[in-house]
Amino acid sequence: MSAPSDEVRSSIRLREFQRFLGFRFLLTFSMQMQAIVVAWQVYQFTKDPLSLGLLGLAEAVPYICTALFGGHTADRIDRRRITLVCTLVYIACSFALLGITQYVPSTTPSIEWLFYGVIFITGIARGFIAPAISALFAQVLPRRLYPNGAVWSTNVWHTAAVAGPAAGGLVLGHLGIIEAYAVMIVIGIGAFAAIYVLPSYPLPPRTGQDESIFVSISQGLRFVFSNQVIVGALGLDLIAVLFGGAVAMLPIFASEILHTGPVGLGYLRAAPFVGSIIMGLWLARPGVSLENAGRDMLLSVAGFGGCMVVFAVSTNYLLSFSMLFLSGAFDTVSVIVRSTILQLMMPDDMRGRVSAVNSIFIGTSNEIGAFESGVAARLMGLVPSVVFGGAVSILVTIAATFAVPQLRRLNIRDLMHAKNETAS
Repeated sequence: MSAPSDEVRSSIRLREFQRFLGFRFLLTFSMQMQAIVVAWQVYQFTKDPLSLGLLGLAEAVPYICTALFGGHTADRIDRRRITLVCTLVYIACSFALLGITQYVPSTTPSIEWLFYGVIFITGIARGFIAPAISALFAQVLPRRLYPNGAVWSTNVWHTAAVAGPAAGGLVLGHLGIIEAYAVMIVIGIGAFAAIYVLPSYPLPPRTGQDESIFVSISQGLRFVFSNQVIVGALGLDLIAVLFGGAVAMLPIFASEILHTGPVGLGYLRAAPFVGSIIMGLWLARPGVSLENAGRDMLLSVAGFGGCMVVFAVSTNYLLSFSMLFLSGAFDTVSVIVRSTILQLMMPDDMRGRVSAVNSIFIGTSNEIGAFESGVAARLMGLVPSVVFGGAVSILVTIAATFAVPQLRRLNIRDLMHAKNETAS
């Protein structure tokens, strides 16, 4: 995939796409801010790494259970309307977290379960909003701008993912928890306003007869699992993030190994996303080619795993920050390749369902990975568990190189030409 100089900013010149990106930035900012504040708060209650894993599990389980139904819904109902409703649910959950923090004494036994309950509800909302947003992306942009739009959408997401944790740490450290929740509520309302002004788009015509919800869902599953390139890309990302990530354990690394407070934690949490932004901007510049996208994806996942191994054994704050920074840079290559593959290969009338399968693979990998990290840290110890996860990422990459040759040889330019020939 190349980016000619006159098309580098072609997608973000469209007003509707600007509104879409504004919504994605604000909602991601608020959610990432919430994640760092709730994780810090729960760990202060429990001092148990497993509690951070349970926090991720509380969001991932309802997400997995509802995402396929969310994909079916996104192929049947106005995707903008779904997004509006789910954003309101998220804002209501932020108010609930604020209320628990302000009115429930911190000495209440098992208070962390109140937070798990609220996060469970946000997981349900995410299960519906993720496929709706992915499908809406394809309606806001013309097909020829999908690769360019995927780069800018990823950049915007990662920018918000940098700003959200950093803001969470700064507001939490300098102002307090109540103020942090108030800020995320205001930003969530801004996200609602951004999607509200986006016009509604007609759903693409459906092929064939009306089918039951379970038949509809099975069609999306069959499409994904019959395509080796998509399965390979999703599986590689899933296993790498599931075992290789250390984000859920950052509160422990920050307080017990690197000896820093909430502000330092916020910067550590933001470091991978800073690396992602810089890599995303690099990939968006004129003349960049992703003709060897499959090879680059495999190398980037291996690099991600290596960064996690070094991060695990580091006791120096700057080295730890640098490894997290580089892990984000490697990860964004994989994200952009995977996003472009999906947008180019998905049938228009199945975007919600295929996006739902993708969201189950990728959207919950961080939360399930958080649970895996908590369990592994409890059983193996903090540092050995992260070293093990990074090593798994490297080994899986080596296996995928030989097991999925279509992914290794993937050329996105050829994929775009094949899609255009099919459409014509």
